[in-house]
Amino acid sequence: MRLVLLGPPGAGKGTQSVVLAKKYALPHISTGDILRESVKSGQPLGLQAKKFMDKGELVPDEVVTGIVVERLKKSDTMKGYILDGFPRTLKQAEDLDRAIKGAGSGIDLVLYFATSSAVAIERLTGRRVCRSCGQNYHVKNIPPKKEGICDKCGGELYQRPDDNEATVRNRLKVYEDQTKPLIDYYARQGILKRVSGDMGVDELFKVLSKVFSDAKLV
Repeated sequence: MRLVLLGPPGAGKGTQSVVLAKKYALPHISTGDILRESVKSGQPLGLQAKKFMDKGELVPDEVVTGIVVERLKKSDTMKGYILDGFPRTLKQAEDLDRAIKGAGSGIDLVLYFATSSAVAIERLTGRRVCRSCGQNYHVKNIPPKKEGICDKCGGELYQRPDDNEATVRNRLKVYEDQTKPLIDYYARQGILKRVSGDMGVDELFKVLSKVFSDAKLV
């Protein structure tokens, strides 16, 4: 089962990816994670990406796609994978399709987490992150046992600068503008399925399980 998860910031893609990966024994491939790993390990494409990252510039589509495609060649993806945060642009989607179809496979299903601005804003502005270990919390949904303190390591919890309401609203607008062509692209292929990202984790998982069953992917 080869899945792509799309949705605005705060849609819960990352959280749901972890649940799905555990349930179906699929690797959860987060673009941010593999980009950092590629840079850290000194891979050629990672070194290319680092040049742009060091200057605070966006990593070009072809470099990001190349890093993702290299990750998809690993043996743990033989039975499928979950792509979280990729593709972000139409060019990335087209390049990904060319690469994986050339290798004899293709994306089975694209899940679009349609999420209301109100829910996304509440989730993101309430998010807190541990300065030491990076563990995520939420002041309402996943509060720490002791306010401001990480349960795992005792580190200080803080709000990311881009998690304020004004910045979140702008991020949502940018995402919507950037992603519409991508949604249309997958809809034309007949592999796009819209689900509500406003639902809780357990409720949404039940919906997705039925989607997979109906599509005969499990």
